[in-house]
Amino acid sequence: MAAAVRPRLVRALPMSRSSVTAVAASVFHRPVQRQLHHAVIPHGRSGRSSVSGVVATVFGATGFLGRYVVNHLGRMGSQVIVPYRCEPYDVMHLRPMGDLGQIIFLEWNGRNKDSIRRAVEHSNVVINLVGREWETKNFDFEDVFVTIPQAIAQVSREAGVEKFIHISHLNADIKSSSRYLRSKAVGEKEVRNAFPEAIIIKPSDIFGREDRFLNYFANMRWFGGVPLVSLGKKTVKQPVYVVDVSKGIVNAIKEPDATGKTFAFVGPNRYLLFDLVQYVFAVAHRPFFPYPLPHFAYRLIARLFETSPFEPWTTRDKVERVHITDMTLPHLPGLEDLGIQAVPLELKAIEVLRRHRTYRWLASEIEDVKPAKTVNV
Repeated sequence: MAAAVRPRLVRALPMSRSSVTAVAASVFHRPVQRQLHHAVIPHGRSGRSSVSGVVATVFGATGFLGRYVVNHLGRMGSQVIVPYRCEPYDVMHLRPMGDLGQIIFLEWNGRNKDSIRRAVEHSNVVINLVGREWETKNFDFEDVFVTIPQAIAQVSREAGVEKFIHISHLNADIKSSSRYLRSKAVGEKEVRNAFPEAIIIKPSDIFGREDRFLNYFANMRWFGGVPLVSLGKKTVKQPVYVVDVSKGIVNAIKEPDATGKTFAFVGPNRYLLFDLVQYVFAVAHRPFFPYPLPHFAYRLIARLFETSPFEPWTTRDKVERVHITDMTLPHLPGLEDLGIQAVPLELKAIEVLRRHRTYRWLASEIEDVKPAKTVNV
């Protein structure tokens, strides 16, 4: 009787997830490369309280684009590891973007590979959004866009990460007059060498509520006018909406054919810089007084702003980037290839620029403003 009962007891014993993984691997004769964690087993209906199977480490999540990426990942039930270098209270706005325990904060050091390894060792997706608009005495553009991304890609490769996504820039070019864009181009190459299957995304200038694009131009009113090199009539821009870029990053994670590809994310319309800035001031209901400023004079003024111990309003490198025409890269896949229809600037500019209006025009509708003139590709 006891012998008959014992096999039943053995079959009734609970097995851990790691044991199930080991047994399955032995049955199908497949070696176990990484220990399967319950967070990467999809279950539940879609939503923040489900589990999508994605465990993503998002470097640079505390920045402008990062908050949107974390929100989209949390919305579909992903576990997100957020490495940070700032004060813990500065990342608290990210905590409600996922279910309880799904947003995990971790201090890290970009110059310490052990710190990077600790952040990616349990993830199957790593997204690099690390960026900086200006250089500091501790981190120059080469550190931010070349050295740190290379280290993250290398460590992610060693840790067995399935997908690595690196954010570059549409105008990244080794021959660019901007050191920012030259460093971005070198960073792309180093990431590709360290992680050949990496997905590289090249967005144009990104606009949104917390951007440094539309807000940058709107704040020029404090200087008695809008200084533009050649009045901005020799520069063409094709800005893209931040939500579209964030959705594109998340869709690239889901798309199996995206591995190893480079994507160019741009908006649907191209504008002369002059017409774009004029539209910004029209939406903000502010007087538009443009005046031409020689390139050397603009750089001289920017050099004075660089001496500020706080965030500089502009820099010499930003002057270069603002007046560089956006590239057209038709040979690269874009947002449409990831199932996203790019949103025109005219539909979302009000979200960014309403705060720049006076009380008199605060509630006026966007239909009162004539759309900006577009340029054919």
